[in-house]
Amino acid sequence: MAAGSKAERKTVLDAGAWMFNVVTSVGIIMVNKALMATHGFSFATTLTGLHFATTTLMTLVMKWLGFIQPSYLPLPELVKFVFFANLSIVGMNVSLMWNSVGFYQIAKLCIIPVLCFLEILFDKVHYSRDTKLSIVLVLIGVAVCTVTDVSVNSKGLIAAIIAVWSTALQQHVSVDGTRICAFVLHIST
Repeated sequence: MAAGSKAERKTVLDAGAWMFNVVTSVGIIMVNKALMATHGFSFATTLTGLHFATTTLMTLVMKWLGFIQPSYLPLPELVKFVFFANLSIVGMNVSLMWNSVGFYQIAKLCIIPVLCFLEILFDKVHYSRDTKLSIVLVLIGVAVCTVTDVSVNSKGLIAAIIAVWSTALQQHVSVDGTRICAFVLHIST
């Protein structure tokens, strides 16, 4: 296979993976909110369990098909990662249950500056002016787009704060000397 066609195939696969990620993420949010707001389903942790079961099943299928390879994570790092990942998803689902979709989206985007803060504090990372401006631009854009769909209460705000911080901490967990970082942070660097 020619080098050009390998690169083109990788680009197509990457674009497909990104589109799948966006579509499934938005779909999960919309289904969860419909279940909780429209149909009165108040078991956010049950939804979390269903998400984990589905993710586990899909991961096993993708591994069986050869699309993903197993990796090793030291036990202390794995425990931290799993703890923060669980807290993150439960927090996000509870936040979605108690708040509007607009506030939920704003909370999710707040993960980016919190992760930047953690990396500045613990890793002494210095972000370029362009990266800082792109983060501010995204946050302003989301605020403008969701200004008519924002409702929050004190319980929902606490759930969102827990979700944002636990998600940022989960993404900050060390893996084999490298960091799991949000892809968004490295687009413009």
